[in-house]
Amino acid sequence: MSVELNHTIIHSRDKRASAEFLADILGLRVGDEWGPFIPVETGNGVTLDFATGDPDKIVPQHYAFLVSEEEFDAGYEKIKQWGVRHFADPYMKRPDEINHNDGGRGVYFLDPSGHAMEMITRPYGSGGSGS
Repeated sequence: MSVELNHTIIHSRDKRASAEFLADILGLRVGDEWGPFIPVETGNGVTLDFATGDPDKIVPQHYAFLVSEEEFDAGYEKIKQWGVRHFADPYMKRPDEINHNDGGRGVYFLDPSGHAMEMITRPYGSGGSGS
């Protein structure tokens, strides 16, 4: 059997709000609460298990999602409609823009707990040029 990521825990200020936020942007389903977790499952079977934690101890993390062009359009439209802060770069120096890295499109946005989420349409290093 090959090694695969099965799940990861994402600490948040409010597990329900964070799970619903990400699921809405990405067009995914929020699963049933299981113990201290609220799961959101991605298309490749990886589960993001949101857990409420002490807001003063949450360390912002980065999570990147490979999406189709159509999923990017839908998610980016929601980001703009909801007024979610977003950037073309991980350093947050290009606000309200997307990038075209590797000939695709990408955007970084912050979830309700301050985690840096990213949608990309092409994996890094897959070719093409962009800004």
